[in-house]
Amino acid sequence: MARRTTIGIGLDIGSTTTKGILVDSSGTVLAASLVTTGASAPIAARHVMDELSQTSGKELTGLPIITTGYGRTSVEFAHETVTEITCHSMGVHSLNPDIRLLIDVGGQDSKVIRIGPNGRPTDFELNDKCSAGTGRFLEVMARVLEVSIDDLGPLALRSTSPSTISSTCTVFAESEVVGRIGTGAAPADIAAGAHLAMAGKVATLAKRVGLVTPVGVTGGVALNPAFRHYLSKQLNSSLWMPDKPQLTGALGAAILAVKR
Repeated sequence: MARRTTIGIGLDIGSTTTKGILVDSSGTVLAASLVTTGASAPIAARHVMDELSQTSGKELTGLPIITTGYGRTSVEFAHETVTEITCHSMGVHSLNPDIRLLIDVGGQDSKVIRIGPNGRPTDFELNDKCSAGTGRFLEVMARVLEVSIDDLGPLALRSTSPSTISSTCTVFAESEVVGRIGTGAAPADIAAGAHLAMAGKVATLAKRVGLVTPVGVTGGVALNPAFRHYLSKQLNSSLWMPDKPQLTGALGAAILAVKR
């Protein structure tokens, strides 16, 4: 008799987006989904489940579900919740077992995780919610500079003389940027200064944990080329990024669901 393949579901409910992964016991991703979280994390989670079912062509009722992320306790149909630290570690380890330091930057927080050879976290640091080390910080900078968040990184890379943004609080940094605009600083230089400030904040977290290579970077902000550029310079290290850096937490949760 053929052995039944076990399938697990991981949901990562973030402040900005909700992600889902359907994976089998061989580690094959059968379906993935990413939607905007919006005003209701449970509704976003249901939407993700529907997309996973439609993409995979499978009935998901009864399959083990693990949730992670800031909204992990709001999904009543989940079987278990696991911290982001553990899920991101497991997800990245499954994609690149050589990674020993993971930097994950999302909309509302950033985290730096030391990963052991078994994929389990051994140490970590988290930033303050209002600090310059989050995607929210870049959203505010984009709004003040009147550019889209997708254009902010490419704009910053055109700078040859980044402005100095000294504040580590988003509110005060916004005031600094307004002041730079008032003095006639080039938008590219201001954008570069914002990315440099953010990279410096995240690099400080990494050094507290203990910088080891290779370094992986995940989360939605990892898609920003200027953030990666300045973070690489701050750490004096190359960075590895998975093809879909927003999905690593959901992937780790799905892998754990299979094992459960």
